[in-house]
Amino acid sequence: MAKVCEICGKRPQKGHTVSHANNKTRRRWYPNLKKVRTVREGRPMRIRVCTSCIKSGYVVKVAS
Repeated sequence: MAKVCEICGKRPQKGHTVSHANNKTRRRWYPNLKKVRTVREGRPMRIRVCTSCIKSGYVVKVAS
């Protein structure tokens, strides 16, 4: 299962963890994804969405 937001396409980012001795180790930063029940194409579905899309109102939640 890919760690990708289905609304904006936000994906994991790559970089380094840098220690005090300036040793660099590869690491990844993952987007903050949540499973949300929403209406898509006229019917309720469960999709993986980042929290910034939820906060900005791109997702309309279904009342349970």
